[in-house]
Amino acid sequence: MNYRYILEKAPLQIYSSALVFSPAKSEIRKLFLRQIPRWISTLPEVEKQWGACRQTLEGHSRWVRAVVFSPDGRLVASGSGDNTVRLWDAATGETRSTLEGHSDWVRAVVFSPDGQLVASGSDDKTVRLWDAATGEVRGTLKGHSGRVRAVVFSPDGRLVASGSGDKTVRLWDAATGKARGTLGGHSGSVNAVVFSPYGQLVASGSDDKTVRLWDAATGEARCTLEGHSNPIHAVVFSPDGQLVASGSDDKTVRLWDAATGEARCTLEGHSNLIYAVVFSPDGRLVASGSGDNTVRLWDAATGETHGTLGGHSSSVNVVVFSPDGRLVASGSGDNTVRLWDAATGEAHGTLEGHSAWVDMVVFSPDGRLVASGSDDKTVRLWDAAMGETRGTLERHSSSVNAVVFSPDRRLVASGSDDETIRLWDAATGEARRTLKGHSGRVRAVVFSPDGRLVASGSDDRTVRLWDAATGEVRGTLEGHSDWVRAVVFSPDGRLVASGSDDKTVRLWDAATGEIRGTLKGHSGWVYAVVFSPDGRLVASGSDDKTVRLWDATTGEARRTLDGHSGRVRAVVFSPNGRLVASQADDKTVRLWDIELEETIRTIECGRYDALSFSPDSSLLNVGANAVDTGLSLNKVSTIPSQPFSLDDTGHWVSSATGNILWLPPDRRPNACAVQGTSIVLGGEGGRMTFLSFNGGADLSI
Repeated sequence: MNYRYILEKAPLQIYSSALVFSPAKSEIRKLFLRQIPRWISTLPEVEKQWGACRQTLEGHSRWVRAVVFSPDGRLVASGSGDNTVRLWDAATGETRSTLEGHSDWVRAVVFSPDGQLVASGSDDKTVRLWDAATGEVRGTLKGHSGRVRAVVFSPDGRLVASGSGDKTVRLWDAATGKARGTLGGHSGSVNAVVFSPYGQLVASGSDDKTVRLWDAATGEARCTLEGHSNPIHAVVFSPDGQLVASGSDDKTVRLWDAATGEARCTLEGHSNLIYAVVFSPDGRLVASGSGDNTVRLWDAATGETHGTLGGHSSSVNVVVFSPDGRLVASGSGDNTVRLWDAATGEAHGTLEGHSAWVDMVVFSPDGRLVASGSDDKTVRLWDAAMGETRGTLERHSSSVNAVVFSPDRRLVASGSDDETIRLWDAATGEARRTLKGHSGRVRAVVFSPDGRLVASGSDDRTVRLWDAATGEVRGTLEGHSDWVRAVVFSPDGRLVASGSDDKTVRLWDAATGEIRGTLKGHSGWVYAVVFSPDGRLVASGSDDKTVRLWDATTGEARRTLDGHSGRVRAVVFSPNGRLVASQADDKTVRLWDIELEETIRTIECGRYDALSFSPDSSLLNVGANAVDTGLSLNKVSTIPSQPFSLDDTGHWVSSATGNILWLPPDRRPNACAVQGTSIVLGGEGGRMTFLSFNGGADLSI
């Protein structure tokens, strides 16, 4: 079931993925273990059993803000930041239709009780009614002066209620689209609206920290429920109408008596804001979705936790039960909808690793180790061949932004938001030194070619030089007027170059710390800086979409390479120093002839594709593709140094022949490192995936 959607889209390619990523004790893995392709030499660690997630529905291009089942449970509707509503087949996960018409984010979606209509509320200040069968627009309800945050049908389907950032609730005739009434009283944005089961009451939750109950016929306020200490984003009646549940930014769910307005209990457990709350059809369970990326199930009578559903890699914005109560659907900021088994409520198995986003992954010079840095404040060392943890380096008190090995592979240096650099023994994982001095987050760390010095760039606008053996400060290089994003040593170790948000590159004497030159010319932040192999030139890539070449001795501008239509993030010289390759956010790599100052190649690339030249400068490796650096555009038959990579979506492992291994949503990376035939993926949830391939093997299915 997990892979059903993609199986129908790419059955041959997905065959390998289903075998590789299926749980160790699943029937699929047991029956077809010998069928795993021989071109995969190192398999990732997997869970023992399937988790509660049934399917992941992919198609939206931005955050999913709303999800709902049709009354018969056959369809799922979702609303997204991509301005569309999508209707899905709940059984197969296929897209039935895409409802286009809103001009801004869709924040609310609901089916009419008979399932014939869909209503959607948008940041474009309108409510739209759609025919669920054909996808055609039935009506556009205009009147709100702020974003529409909530939409609901009355139980008999005759009315539509909408809540808005204009602090009001509006009632509309579902057949004609005419306004029936405006309920005013809240002093903040109305984020949630719901009818009671018999349609007599309307409940609304607001940024003013209150829930209000209204008479649906007269529009009069019945009572105000006070108790939350922060804005309320979700309100729902129990199926029998006796309880009201509300979810708040105060990280709690509260249950209220609908008749008296008294608080029944407070459900505590989430570690972040609560965006969604819903009762099961029988009223026994409450499900809540939170900014902590989880769904929680609660006993409505006792308030006890029944289970925590983990798997999303971003905030859970909406949660709903299927009509029969067997499934829970959740929509998340990770652009996916997940379906869960409500009975088991079991959390997904988690591979041991990081507990938060993995921000970077890097191989050691000999390729035997991998180091990863994470928002969980740790650096982890892994055996590149086996994927096993070698050590967890714990001392930082905030996110790790930069990780690098020393040239001899004996040390690892890490830079953090805690304003320190730490040096670690790569063999034992022991902390060697803590380099203190910066007064801002450390964004860049690099060793000198001989491994004796460490240079670091920081948000405090300085570059610092440190003695790698003693940890002492050798120099503080001051001059930049904004964050320092890039730092590099010259090949002989005598110069340091730094790139900054102040739009300049600065050259420094590594021995004395004196400034050698300030290279001005960029009109945007400088993201990348590199020396030519002979150390005579410096190349820099910038937010201004250009690459600039500078004389490392005089600081004079030598060339401006103009052609990219997006931010330039990476620049590399060919070993012979005659060519420069640059990679930009426009999804292209440009190969430049330095003397001619011309682009001689433009190669489409993905966000994960690494750049490197062959030792003789005859090939440019862009991810899995080796491109001749001569005048011919033909790809050569020689196996490139990086024959495998990820496609631009991060959904597929690719080779020069095309996509070969699909990655399930929970395996897709936030950071990626490729070396030879090995790929390491670091995920937003902290999971690390190690894959190795046989470069010369037949990749056919």
